[in-house]
Amino acid sequence: MATGQLFSRTTQALFYNYKQLPVQRMLDFDFLCGRETPSVAGIINPGSEGFQKLFFGQEEIAIPVHAAIEAACAAHPTADVFINFASFRSAAASSMAALKQPTIKVVAIIAEGVPESDTKQLIAYARANNKVVIGPATVGGIQAGAFKIGDTAGTIDNIIQCKLYRPGSVGFVSKSGGMSNEMYNTVARVTDGIYEGIAIGGDVFPGSTLSDHILRFNNIPQIKMMVVLGELGGRDEYSLVEALKEGKVNKPVVAWVSGTCARLFKSEVQFGHAGAKSGGEMESAQAKNQALMDAGAIVPTSFEALEAAIKETFEKLVEEGKVSPIKEVIPPQIPEDLNSAIKSGKVRAPTHIISTISDDRGEEPCYAGVPMSSIIEQGYGVGDVISLLWFKRSLPRYCTKFIEICIMLCADHGPCVSGAHNTIVTARAGKDLVSSLVSGLLTIGPRFGGAIDDAARYFKDACDRNLTPYEFVEGMKKKGIRVPGIGHRIKSRDNRDKRVELLQKFARSNFPSVKYMEYAVTVETYTLSKANNLVLNVDGAIGSLFLDLLAGSGMFTKQEIDEIVQIGYLNGLFVLARSIGLIGHTFDQKRLKQPLYRHPWEDVLYTK
Repeated sequence: MATGQLFSRTTQALFYNYKQLPVQRMLDFDFLCGRETPSVAGIINPGSEGFQKLFFGQEEIAIPVHAAIEAACAAHPTADVFINFASFRSAAASSMAALKQPTIKVVAIIAEGVPESDTKQLIAYARANNKVVIGPATVGGIQAGAFKIGDTAGTIDNIIQCKLYRPGSVGFVSKSGGMSNEMYNTVARVTDGIYEGIAIGGDVFPGSTLSDHILRFNNIPQIKMMVVLGELGGRDEYSLVEALKEGKVNKPVVAWVSGTCARLFKSEVQFGHAGAKSGGEMESAQAKNQALMDAGAIVPTSFEALEAAIKETFEKLVEEGKVSPIKEVIPPQIPEDLNSAIKSGKVRAPTHIISTISDDRGEEPCYAGVPMSSIIEQGYGVGDVISLLWFKRSLPRYCTKFIEICIMLCADHGPCVSGAHNTIVTARAGKDLVSSLVSGLLTIGPRFGGAIDDAARYFKDACDRNLTPYEFVEGMKKKGIRVPGIGHRIKSRDNRDKRVELLQKFARSNFPSVKYMEYAVTVETYTLSKANNLVLNVDGAIGSLFLDLLAGSGMFTKQEIDEIVQIGYLNGLFVLARSIGLIGHTFDQKRLKQPLYRHPWEDVLYTK
C-alpha cells in the first residue's frame, strides 16, 4: 500500500447514510482551510433522492442525494473517498460495493463491530485492487489544511486549537480516534503541527495497519517526522518493527504503545477496543515498546514523557535545518449556526409563527396548557378538546356537551345535499380520501351550512338593539338580505326539524339563559306568518344558542364574544361536523366500488 498522499485540497468524498453534524463539520473545515469547493460531493441515502441543504461558510448550498452507490459514483466521478456511516450490520456490504467502483480509492468505515470475516474480505479485495480501507471502528483521518473525514478532530474550536487548518510537518497514526484528538493537541503544542493524521480503528483486524501509514508517510516529502500511538493486543506494531529494522523508514519515528498498566491486573483485561486485549507476552504494551525501541524508534519511558520526546525530536530537526518554520495564518471565522447562537444568547431571532393553543415542546403535547395525559385521565370528550383548542379555556360540562350535540346533529344530512354529492362524485372518480373530503368542504358557504355565523351576527345585533321581530325582518328585507337561520326547503310549521327541537330542549334544561334563542323563536313566529316554510333551521338554532352559551357561561367578555362571531368560529362547528359525514360517504363509495358518476341526460334541460 505504501505509495504516498491519500488526500489533497481538491479531494471530494461521497457520504453514505446521511448524518447532518459530521457532514457540516467537514464543510466547516473546508471553509476554515480556504477550500474553493466543498469536500462532500454527494450524499448516498438508500431509497432517497433530491438535495440536502447545508452551509459552506455563510453560503447555503444544496448537496445532491442519491439512492444508490453506483448512481452517486457515476454522477461524481472525481469523488474518490467513500465515508461509510452505515451500521455494523450493513457496513461491510456497502463498503464492498464502494470498493468495486472504479472511481473510489479510499473507504473509511466508521461502524464498530463489523464481523471479522467480512472485514477480512474487504481487506483482501482492497489490497488486491490497490485501494485503502480505514477502519472499521474509526473516526477517520485528516490532512491538515486540506481534507477531513467526518468527525475527525472534533469541534471547530478543537481544530483551531490544534492548528489543523494549515499543514504542519508531522505524520500521526493511531488505533484510537479519541486519543488522536488528544495527540493532535499535543503535537500542535510542541511542533509546527500535523500534516496528516489517521486513526486506523480499534477492531482486531483493521483495514490498514500502523505500518501501512508510516511507510506511506515516509514517501510524503512534507512529513519530516512520524508519531505512532499503539495499544496492547494484536501484533500490528511488529510489522512496523520489521519495517524499521529493514531500513524502509528513514524519518524519525516517536512511538508509544499504551496499556502498560495491564500487568497490574491479576487476570487478562479488555481495554475498550476489540483489539486491545493482550493475548500473551508479545502482545503486551511493554514487549511492543521494547521491540520498537530496539528497532530504532524513539520510545519514551511513559505516556507522560511522550510529549517531551516529540518536542525534542522536532527541535532537533529544526536545528538540522530539515524543518523550516511555518508562517502562521489566521483562519477565517466560521459563522455560528442560528440555533446555537440563540441558545448562547448571542442573537435575537424573530419567530415566524405564533401559537397560543398548543405546545409540543415538552414530554407530551399540551392543549391550552393542559397536558395530554390529563385530558385522557380526566375523561375529557371531544367538546372539551374543542373548548381548549378553539376557546383556550375549559368550558363547563353543559357547554362542551352542547358542542358535541351540535357535531353529532350536523355530521351528515344524507347523500343529496351539495357537499355530500360533491364528495360522492369525487370518490367515484377514483380520487383519494383527502381530495374527496375537500371537494365536499369547498361547497360550505352562505347557501350550504355556512349560515351559522351570519345567523349569530344578525340575531345578536337585532336582539342587542331591542329590535322587534317586525323591525328586524322588514329591515333585512329592505336591504335585500334573507334572514340567515330562517327557512328550509323541506321543513315547515307542521314538519319541524327534529334537530332544532333537540337543541332547544337541551338548552332550556341546561343553559343559565336562552335570551338569544328565545329572540330567534319570536322572529320565527313572525316569519311563519308570511310563509309556512320560514321556520328556524338548524343553522339559526346553533347560531342563537351559541350566543347564549358564550354569554351565559360568564367566561367570555363582550369583546371576546364579538370576536368569536366575527372570526367564524361557529361555522367551524359545521365544517368539523360535516367532515365526519363526508369521510363516511367517501368510504361508502369506495367500499361499494361505485363506478364513475355521470349525470343522467333526462335530468338536464337542454336549451338554446
